[in-house]
Amino acid sequence: MQALLFDEQVQTIADASTGPITYQPGVISRALADAWFSALRDGVDWHSGTRMMYERMVDVPRLLGHYAVDDPALPDVLREALAVVQDNVHTPFNSIGLNFYRDEHDSVAPHNDTLHELMPHQPIALLSLGATRTMIIRRKLPPRLKIELELEAGSLLTMGWNAQLHYDHGIPKLKQSVGPRISVAFRVRSASLSQSWGDR
Repeated sequence: MQALLFDEQVQTIADASTGPITYQPGVISRALADAWFSALRDGVDWHSGTRMMYERMVDVPRLLGHYAVDDPALPDVLREALAVVQDNVHTPFNSIGLNFYRDEHDSVAPHNDTLHELMPHQPIALLSLGATRTMIIRRKLPPRLKIELELEAGSLLTMGWNAQLHYDHGIPKLKQSVGPRISVAFRVRSASLSQSWGDR
């Protein structure tokens, strides 16, 4: 854990009235982010998924994984990551969703998290590992602001519960080549939904 870098530079993307959404680079060092990426890439039981789109089932363009925090099979690296995230976001997270973006062809469409699946007023925290990918954050109502946020390895994005009411977010496909990325999303889900797949 000596490689942790608790950077005090927190960028405010949206304020409390419509968020909050904050971005904190360098929560862990690049070396530790690389080590955690390798451990999760090789150690998680990744699954492909499907979703309904335009009245037909289509493949989800990324691989998925999920663990409940109290799962005895929770990988040690996720226990370490949870401790780091909770040092920065003081929230009793009980669900960890993982997404593996294998290359520039993998993506997630603009969306907001489904609020009825989440405990009210608890934030979502997203730890990025691997290659940098751009997240597009758009405000739903005028002024329709659009933010392009570069999610670097070792960074932490935190979204308030109410941010899902005001903003969509997504990771678009790219035309240029890019390396693999893993996102680790920490949420507080209701007990009946704590086994649901995460996203982002």
